[in-house]
Amino acid sequence: MERYLVVIDMQKDFIDGALGSSMAQAIVPAVVQKIQGYKPGNVYATRDTHFGNYLETLEGKKLPVPHCIKGSDGWQIDPRVAAAMPEAKIFDKYTFGSEGLAEALYQRSLAGEMEIEIVGLCTDICVVSNALLLRAKLPGTVIRVDPACCAGVTEESHRAALKTMEMCQVEVWGTKPENVGEEKRPAEGKPAAGKK
Repeated sequence: MERYLVVIDMQKDFIDGALGSSMAQAIVPAVVQKIQGYKPGNVYATRDTHFGNYLETLEGKKLPVPHCIKGSDGWQIDPRVAAAMPEAKIFDKYTFGSEGLAEALYQRSLAGEMEIEIVGLCTDICVVSNALLLRAKLPGTVIRVDPACCAGVTEESHRAALKTMEMCQVEVWGTKPENVGEEKRPAEGKPAAGKK
């Protein structure tokens, strides 16, 4: 059984830049620690990527805050996170979900049974989008998300996204439906009592 970690959009603009937040800043140490628990070659990451015409795009019209413009400082993966995953396979993505990431992990799945864990930003946009894309591409694969290593635009939308993922059979570590996002991952990597 191979274990893979997917690190979603841990970029400066989402942490302490154009769309940064204290919630995003708070998860950086936990994400770094999580990465260190995986084989270096089993870490995949995404990088939200936009261009100078961002405000003319549909996303730009709905979220008129230029961010993650390719080549800018805000587009870069946070240096602490980048240092922890020097061998990560990084996928630039131009929308919320990465089809390239899903295809790469599907190809890996052909070699044998695997599990995928997802961490990163933002729970309620790109984390949930990639979790559901992976669920569709890999219907028989265990997919997990660690709420302690994710942050949303708001705490309310973070919790709502976690509940959505649970409903789509993405495991949320150590949580119960009524308190999603509050409990920590259980010891020894096993789901909490009552979880499958």
